[in-house]
Amino acid sequence: MNHTQQLLADDPFWLILLKVVVLFGVGVVLTLFMINWERKVVGRMQQRPGPNRTGPGGWLQSLADGLKLAFKEDIMPANADKKIFFIAPVISTIPAFVAFSVIPFGGEVSIFGERTALQLVDLPVGVLVVLACSSIGVYGIVLGGWASGSPYSLLGALRSAAQVISYEIALGLSIVAVVLYSRSMSTADIVEAQGGGWYFWLLVPSFAVFVISMVGETNRAPFDLPEAESELVGGFHTEYSSLKFALFFLAEYVNMVTVSAMATTLFLGGGKIPWLGHLWSGFDNGWFQFLAFIVKVLLFLFLFIWLRGTLPRFRYDQFMRLGWKVLVPVSLLWIMVIFAIRTYRNSSGGSLTVLLITLGIVLLAVLAVAFLVPERRRAAVTVEPASDYPVPPLDLGVPDTPRRTAKRKALAREKRREPAGALTGDPGKETE
Repeated sequence: MNHTQQLLADDPFWLILLKVVVLFGVGVVLTLFMINWERKVVGRMQQRPGPNRTGPGGWLQSLADGLKLAFKEDIMPANADKKIFFIAPVISTIPAFVAFSVIPFGGEVSIFGERTALQLVDLPVGVLVVLACSSIGVYGIVLGGWASGSPYSLLGALRSAAQVISYEIALGLSIVAVVLYSRSMSTADIVEAQGGGWYFWLLVPSFAVFVISMVGETNRAPFDLPEAESELVGGFHTEYSSLKFALFFLAEYVNMVTVSAMATTLFLGGGKIPWLGHLWSGFDNGWFQFLAFIVKVLLFLFLFIWLRGTLPRFRYDQFMRLGWKVLVPVSLLWIMVIFAIRTYRNSSGGSLTVLLITLGIVLLAVLAVAFLVPERRRAAVTVEPASDYPVPPLDLGVPDTPRRTAKRKALAREKRREPAGALTGDPGKETE
């Protein structure tokens, strides 16, 4: 049991209850802030004003929108499965908040005279808890799309299931390198292991794969295929309204905060800033670490907004190809490189520089083969129309325009030379 686990084990019940309430409040407040901030930043990118009417500077617009949703009419589709239709938004929202429980927001602090850590619980498998919560959340999306009784909602739910499964694998593989270097799956231990330097510098490929995967995992642009308005009207929540829609909306933004906090914990040292601790010991204070943690999370949230205001939506085949043919192979190859380096160090033989150069050459060769070899083209398949109605063949071509004969060309020239008052008869005679 580490020092953080000992502190949390001694927490009285009132302090645990206070942490639960504060964590819920942090999730809701960050969601309201994120919605308004996103609208303002995208408005500035598009050279137009964002929300500027409700509250000081328009910062109460998100709260007004939430109250408006609460009083909207709650519509239940006639073909919906009423019980599952009601439960689905709850299934999506609860795991998003549960994932907050294992994230270390700061170091050791004193709350009303009680020494504790700014974390609800520190589990030996804290990283797996976050992955499990993100996996369970997709059940709400799938059930909501299925229970709506709408083909658009069902298609959005199926897209989301395939998307989350694909990018959940890449997300999990990107964490393996962090676990190998920290030798623990506890989030608090991972933060402590980065006391001398962030893993962002040491594990750049893992960081890149994690950032791309977390955008795909949260169904955000340019990977918002389950909610593609152009072909799905709104995706899995097309038939939802009022508070049920608000819960889906809340779950999406809380998931964004969760994965941003997880990226901060795994690759940016949580609330720790190693080089500032040598300048002033106050930077190691738990409350300052909490402030630094929030700033880092806001940087990742700004990345979500930046991508949404910059990149167009991917095609579905491009999106799945990126996950299965790029992110997963790169993650597996990177894990093999890390295993080779750590095994080589433990065996203490040869020069590490020579090993790194050799691994770099092998890595470049594998990537060159993967990206430069063209894909095999599939033969065109003729699909017969499944209908008895007479339709033209699929390979129908428009014939070329036949050449005019000399006689037709002569007649056309004669007609063009006729005066306007000519009568029918000999083409060259005019009326008197």
